[in-house]
Amino acid sequence: MDFTNEKILEIAMEQSAIDSNCRREDFLRHEPVITISRKNPRARKYLEFPMDCDLVSYGNNVVASVQEEYREITEEYIRTYAPEHCFETPNLHVLNDALQKKGGRICFMAEYFLPDLRVLSVQDCPYEMRILHPEDFTELYTQEWSNALCAKRSELDVLGLAPMTKVVWLDWQDVPQTVRRCGRSESMCCRNTGDRELRQRLPAGWLWKSSMRGKFRFTVPHGPIYVP
Repeated sequence: MDFTNEKILEIAMEQSAIDSNCRREDFLRHEPVITISRKNPRARKYLEFPMDCDLVSYGNNVVASVQEEYREITEEYIRTYAPEHCFETPNLHVLNDALQKKGGRICFMAEYFLPDLRVLSVQDCPYEMRILHPEDFTELYTQEWSNALCAKRSELDVLGLAPMTKVVWLDWQDVPQTVRRCGRSESMCCRNTGDRELRQRLPAGWLWKSSMRGKFRFTVPHGPIYVP
């Protein structure tokens, strides 16, 4: 498939149409559209259906996917304000006040950006690019990666592409002297130490990662590795 800006926009609208229980053409109209939210097996897996009140715009209008009890409130709102002003305060306070009377409340808001192929170009990457499979995600369900991976629906994580760094281990015997000098914990000392002797052992750019079995692990952004 040859991707163009137009094709990418079409694919994005097709997915949004599935999520919002409407047609792709509805996002191109110049008047608001309102639909009843329904579950669809082709919808984005992390969405929970039915949605109480979900507003989507590609710039022309607003498509609202709602439950029936919120239909009148939402329709009045998206017909009162211009599309670009439906997603900003103070107008959102008007919608929120109306929703709260029925036990609802505005929650998540998100912006998505499509790539412009006219300005994109291939760039060199200093990191090794690796394809990740489900078994590779096992140790990545941590707070640091929670924005990308979710342990509650790990079955949905089937394929990934990630830049990888090399890993090197520093012996525990290199650490205690510095720990005694600064009086901090071993991990904090290695990460923030001002000790010149230890810093000379760690090339600039090494990042503290974790401690395990009496050794500290450092990730190295790029380049050959040498530990004296």
